[in-house]
Amino acid sequence: MKNSISAIVFAIAIVTASIILGHAVINRNKQVGTISVTGLGQTNFTSDLIVWEARFSQVNTDLKQAYSDLKKDKESILEYFKSKGLNENVIVFNAVETDKNFKQNYTPDGKYLGQEFTGYTLTQTVQINSNDVEKVEKISREVTELLNKGIQLYSIPPRYYYTKLEDLKIEMVAQATDNAHVRAKSIAENSGTKLGELSVAQMGIFQITGQNSNEDYSWGGAYNTSSKEKTASITMKLTYKVK
Repeated sequence: MKNSISAIVFAIAIVTASIILGHAVINRNKQVGTISVTGLGQTNFTSDLIVWEARFSQVNTDLKQAYSDLKKDKESILEYFKSKGLNENVIVFNAVETDKNFKQNYTPDGKYLGQEFTGYTLTQTVQINSNDVEKVEKISREVTELLNKGIQLYSIPPRYYYTKLEDLKIEMVAQATDNAHVRAKSIAENSGTKLGELSVAQMGIFQITGQNSNEDYSWGGAYNTSSKEKTASITMKLTYKVK
């Protein structure tokens, strides 16, 4: 009789344990409902810093004379920029680059005879960094006036930047977060649930492109420097629990 009772108790214990364990597995594997949305923050802005560079050079078989001629060009260029209203502290002349020039000689039948020294080329770059964007733009377009002084100044397209970029990023993150929250709330209401607490927030790549351009976004973040008028954008991916 005792053996029968023990067997019954043992069987009940096994069944009870199975129910408890089964319930625990179900609760452990039960997924909490979530909503994931991506919000966009985007704004247009105008660059407030321009960086413009131009090159000038002299060629001569006499290195000393080449330096002297380049120095005269530098002085003329500096005076020209100052006459256009630029402060000298925004004008930077970089170090002079010196290259030896050689001519390759061949016989009429194509046999190589060696090279012949033809002179030195001295090149210098002038860079202007200014917040007066329109003034520097105008100068960059009119710089051909120096040709009348015999100075060959080769202009490089200006680059445009924005000095308050960090403040802009903060504003756009807030905008993208608000945009994502509104979307998540709308989805929850339309699905008959309530939006719970925020569980995950992921910031996307910050992108800067030219306004009204067809530039592609990149995984590393596009950063346009060729356009004065730009568009900045950032995304925020938010995941909310639902009740």
